[in-house]
Order: sequence, then C-alpha cells, then structure tokens
Amino acid sequence: MFDDVLKEVEEKCREERIPMLGPEKAKFVANCVEKAKPSLIVECGTAIGYSGLWMLRVLKNIGHGRLITIEIDSNRAEQARTSFKNAGVDDLVDSRIGDAQKILKSITDPVDFLLLDNNFDNYFPCFQAIESQLTNPATVLADNVGIGADAMADYLEHVRSHYESETHWFDINLPWVKKDAIEVSIYRR
Repeated sequence: MFDDVLKEVEEKCREERIPMLGPEKAKFVANCVEKAKPSLIVECGTAIGYSGLWMLRVLKNIGHGRLITIEIDSNRAEQARTSFKNAGVDDLVDSRIGDAQKILKSITDPVDFLLLDNNFDNYFPCFQAIESQLTNPATVLADNVGIGADAMADYLEHVRSHYESETHWFDINLPWVKKDAIEVSIYRR
C-alpha cells in the first residue's frame, strides 16, 4: 500500500512537473533521517507529499518521531494529506498551510531535523524563523543547492561559514533537471 502511494505521487509529479526530490535524493534524505532518528522533522515545501512520504516511512520504521510539513498552496497541501492518509502515515504528520516563515515562528517544540525545499530565496529567512527551536545539534538539509545556489546565496554563506556543512551532488533523472545537490549542515549553537 505505502509503495503504491509513493509510486503514484512520483508519477503525478513527473507528469505535472511538480517539483520533487526524485528517488536519488529522496533515498539520501531518508538515510539522513534514519541516521538522525529525530523526534521532530520540519519540512518547508510539502508540494504533494513526495519527500514527506520518504521521511515518514523512516519515522514509522524507527517507531518514533513526527513531521510538521508546510505548504503555501492549499490544493497541493490537500493532495499531500490524501497521500499521507492513503499510505497509512497520517497519524505521524501535521500538515500546515500558509507562509513558511510565519508558521515556523509558531512552532514551540524542539526541532531535530529541518528540510528546506521551498522557494530558494526563502531558505535563509525560514532558517532564521526556526533557528531558536533547533536542537543542539540539529540536522539541516537544503535541497536544490546546485540549481538554486544564486537565489539562496545568503543561506549557503551562513551555514558554510558557521556550521559543519557539506554539499552532496546527485545525478538525477527528472524531466526538469539532471544534476543537483543537497547541502547538509549540522547546526550547533
């Protein structure tokens, strides 16, 4: 059931050109979640739930943790909610609709894991909005640092100069891009 839902979501993203990680980067993100074993993941940019499904599968397998995922497009957020329900992981996710910066400021629980995958120029403002809730240490992933480096230059400069940070490149098979990267930063106060 879970794998069927994930496959449907991936196919829909490819057909409708909805931004998604793709399987190469998604496996990497899932491995990062597995390694971190977070109590709370926050994701900026749900789209229709592709990356959320990958992370939720890990949380279900390790037997703890939850996901707060934020999407500005209410139609896409609703599609993601349906996917989470159909995959049987909706009990582990809190899907919120609206401006990520505003929603992040309302989160009061400690955040062990952050995935930035929304508008590139919003990465640094989103990071700043949630920074006070990040645990010490916290794992912070930023997607699209290959294709969006210029638009997120302020974010990349900050994490690369203040934290242990690595860029991981991927050859990917998506209709809109063939090579991209994820920045993995370990946040420490």
